Amino acid sequence: MSGPLEIHIARPDDATFIGRIYDEGIADGNATFATGPHPGEERERWLAARPANAPVFCAHRAGTPMGWSALAPFSHRPWYAGVAEYTVYVAREARGAGVGGQLLAHLLAAAPGYGYWKLVGLILAENEPGLRLAHAHGFRTVGTHLAHGTLGGHWRDVTLVERHLAMPDDAGSIEELRAPR
Repeated sequence: MSGPLEIHIARPDDATFIGRIYDEGIADGNATFATGPHPGEERERWLAARPANAPVFCAHRAGTPMGWSALAPFSHRPWYAGVAEYTVYVAREARGAGVGGQLLAHLLAAAPGYGYWKLVGLILAENEPGLRLAHAHGFRTVGTHLAHGTLGGHWRDVTLVERHLAMPDDAGSIEELRAPR
């Protein structure tokens, strides 16, 4: 499939494909602890219930759904108000075509407009494509939560990644960001 990737805020008519792509990730076993299925009606309710600072974006190429991404507050605590957890899911038939990278780049650009200064990702340790995607977009690995949850009756580790969006490109480290100006 050719043509530019078009990314827009999710609409109710995107709910069915969001659920389908999410369920593909669940079936693959390395994307999430969630279980399915996620039919369109359930995803419509999910979209409608999200607060204004928790946008969902959909990607289409030539009218065909390719993937979706989302931001969500990292915590309900007010001191973490500028931190969001990100999510990126790509349709099986679109994997390896740069869709995930474009969705993540879109999230990075959009996040400050929603009040976020930092993005974090919680990625199952075996999700090598997800970790490569994060690292390719400037995320650093913070650490790994060992035996963080069970999936299919097995304990699974979760790798935590982060990217500070307010850090200038020429800053060498977080320590330089912390330094008084």
